[in-house]
Amino acid sequence: MLIRQLQDTAADAETVRAISRNTFRDPAAVTPGAPETPEPPESPDAAARIQQLAWIRHLVRTDPEGCWIAEQNGSAIGAALSIRREGVWILAFFAVLPSAQGKGVGRLLLERAAEHGRGCLRGLICASPSPAAARRYRQAGFTLHPTMRLTGKVDRAGLLDPGDIPVHPGSAVHTHLLDSVDRRTRGSAHGPDHAFMLAHYDELLIADTLAGSGYCYRDGGTVKLLAATSKRIATRLLREALARVPDGEEAVVGFLTAEQEWAVDVGLEVGLSLETRGYLAVRGMRPPTPYIPSGGFL
Repeated sequence: MLIRQLQDTAADAETVRAISRNTFRDPAAVTPGAPETPEPPESPDAAARIQQLAWIRHLVRTDPEGCWIAEQNGSAIGAALSIRREGVWILAFFAVLPSAQGKGVGRLLLERAAEHGRGCLRGLICASPSPAAARRYRQAGFTLHPTMRLTGKVDRAGLLDPGDIPVHPGSAVHTHLLDSVDRRTRGSAHGPDHAFMLAHYDELLIADTLAGSGYCYRDGGTVKLLAATSKRIATRLLREALARVPDGEEAVVGFLTAEQEWAVDVGLEVGLSLETRGYLAVRGMRPPTPYIPSGGFL
């Protein structure tokens, strides 16, 4: 087995995407090494593919020493992508094909990715419900906080009161404000990741008042990332983001720990359904709050 650094190439990005698809869909339907069925150029799946490939290459560009792939007999069987942001190590992606699980591949990949975080006192992972992954993260010293997810069609009757905190579209000129809020909530700025999110997500919403600040990224019906200096501002941003979900599209708000009850309350007010799903794994810190993490950047 060979474990090597990912390269900033279209081929390596496609390989990581194939590992993701073959790991997180129904394992019974997976034929390792089988070609993917191409999506129609204008389909939502094609747009998601373009965004995911761009995200993979962004991580490789910013943190090449944190991005690794495992190969067996010339075929990719697993990958781990991690980044460092101002003293916080973040595992952004980790997957091993079902056919290769239980053979030590995941342990070796995580060891390589964790080397990139040497010296970081804090760590963050948005973890899937996989029992094997949860066990591995716990053995690595992470505290596992079970998370909830809100999904469903937005009942706009629950959004009639817009609130008294002004919210407006954001842009690259707000990057210093975004990084400042990041440091207040999770102890480190997203830095270069904001450029990616601004380029690839539908909308950035900003609230900046004398009482505090916050921001929220929305992409379609999904709340991608939200951070604020108070629950009041976070609540206003989440309500505005849900109000902007396109008609007929399902809203998704994920990775909510028990500390984010304000977000749970907003979701229930607008008719979303609540379920438990996955973990927020933290090391050397408490779950950020008020905060809704991004699975790709946390």
